[in-house]
Amino acid sequence: MKKDRAPKNKMAWGQRGEHLVAVQFLLMAIFVVLPVYPTIHTSELFHELTMLRWATLLVSWVAALLLGALGSRHIKEFLTPLPYPVDHNRLVTTGMYALVRHPLYSSQLFAAFGWTVFNASLSHLLVTIIALLFFSYKASREERWLTERHPEYVEYARKVKKFIPWIY
Repeated sequence: MKKDRAPKNKMAWGQRGEHLVAVQFLLMAIFVVLPVYPTIHTSELFHELTMLRWATLLVSWVAALLLGALGSRHIKEFLTPLPYPVDHNRLVTTGMYALVRHPLYSSQLFAAFGWTVFNASLSHLLVTIIALLFFSYKASREERWLTERHPEYVEYARKVKKFIPWIY
């Protein structure tokens, strides 16, 4: 007997957020290859703020590393590049997830922010703002799926900020 239907747990491409992952990698690639604009590296103000620029880069990248590493560690058995939760997932609200709901997205945003400030780059600022809007959309989509599986997610989301501890 021939089966003409896909298994029920098999989802068509795009239904688990594959397109969102593709956009995320595209944004990352654009950020990496984007030239710094405007080039103000010869301005006196740019040099006067050198210590502040380095401090911002250091703090942002340490935050990015901590958010990314600890966030990944806490959900390692559920980790997937797709925003759609794996079948065997559980709601993690401890560790880094007690500070922010999406530490892996936060990690990328903190790293981008640090690089943007360090270089005083308007072009990178624009891409960072676009990335913030994109991650907000992607996180909202992911949260709808998580709420379907874990009704208690609504209460968790009310208590814990999305990307920046105690702020946003």
